[in-house]
Amino acid sequence: MPKGSGKQLAQNKKAYHDFFIEQTFEAGIVLKGTEIKAIRAARVNLKDAFAKIENGEIYLHNMHVSPYEQGNQFNHDPLRTRKLLLHKKEISKLIGVTKETGYTIVPLKMYLKNGFAKVLIGLGKGKKQYDKRDDLKKKEAKRDIERAFRERQKM
Repeated sequence: MPKGSGKQLAQNKKAYHDFFIEQTFEAGIVLKGTEIKAIRAARVNLKDAFAKIENGEIYLHNMHVSPYEQGNQFNHDPLRTRKLLLHKKEISKLIGVTKETGYTIVPLKMYLKNGFAKVLIGLGKGKKQYDKRDDLKKKEAKRDIERAFRERQKM
């Protein structure tokens, strides 16, 4: 199965708006019992999440996983820090690149692959305000072209 494919549970659309994504990595994620049940029910939000390298390991911060309804006393903290599972080569590459200014590790989407929860993380460089406006103009122009093409097809 190619990376990034599977049953998609959550997507961080804001990441594509705020960053130029240069490279992506597929990472496993360390979860507790009630977390995986909540994730399978698609009760996860990646909007404000970011990844940070600490002591040679990558951790995912601010990913919100809603508490599982039937979890009672065994429920988890919704915003706890979660460890990401990557190969040592990939981690060392990310360490080297993120030491440069402007680069950050951003979670792009979460999905299930062969029964396991995976996170697609991207190596992103922050966009300036004029880059964001330029992207919006391109998207709007593309939408207008498609709309005109559809109108022409109807005739």
